[in-house]
Formats: sequence, structure tokens, C-alpha cells
Amino acid sequence: MYSRQEKSKLQQEFWTALGKYLSPIPSAEGLKINWINYKTGVKGVRFFMDTDGKKARIGIKLIHDDIEIQQLFFEEFKKLSKQLFEHLEEEWIWLLHTSDENAATISIIYMEHQCVNVYEQAHWPQIISFLKPRMIALDAFWCNWKYGFEELA
Repeated sequence: MYSRQEKSKLQQEFWTALGKYLSPIPSAEGLKINWINYKTGVKGVRFFMDTDGKKARIGIKLIHDDIEIQQLFFEEFKKLSKQLFEHLEEEWIWLLHTSDENAATISIIYMEHQCVNVYEQAHWPQIISFLKPRMIALDAFWCNWKYGFEELA
């Protein structure tokens, strides 16, 4: 069992390693990008990557305070689900109006990889292999379709 401090240190080391691994890869627009803290440029739309002792997750969080706008974003993603699938090449999980860890209402579109533990360095290549292509695919999708979301915000 790891202490809270050990877990924090391993998480930090993992995200630093992943950031260094992804840093040479340009965005779909050919620009330098911070893959770990990806900025969509649209209020209420975030791309995320998350890991813990049981799984790795990547996805899109719709966190707009206005529930109706959040639902509009979700519906717009649904309209573009074919294009999203073309980039991701897999079906993701779609949850409209669920709660996050702070009991805030969010909507989320994500994929999860079970049975990986970020606190075990031996699992890092598997986690990176899961996160990397999906984040690059999300960026490619966003490069083509973000403008429709900017109009909704």
C-alpha cells in the first residue's frame, strides 16, 4: 500500500513522463501543444486524461454552469458522433447530466481502460499506449469541428 505522499509523487512522475513523451508531437494544426493541459478554447468544454490505481480514462467533460448550454454541447457532440467515431475508431461512453467528484452536474464522453495502476511503473507503457492515440485523435477531431461549439458558447 502506498502512502498519500508516495501516490502523489508517482502521479506527478507519470504526468511529467507522459508530457515529455508527447511534447515533440505537434497538434493537428501543426502547432506546439501542451497535451497534458489541453485547452479547447471553448468555455465549458474540456478534454481530460485521468489515472489511478485501477484504471486510466480519457474523454470530454462538459462542465458549463448553465445546464441548458451543457446539454446543447452534448447534443452537438451527438450530432458529430459519426465524425468523432471516425477519429477515435471506437465507441465511447456517453453520460448526460451526471455528477462529478464535487457533486457538480457535468456531462461526459469517455473511454476507460481497466486493470492498470499508475502507481506501478511497469503499467506506464500500457497507460501511455492507451492515452496517446486517443488524445491525438481528439485533437484532430477538435481541429475540424471546434468552430460549431464556439458559436454555442
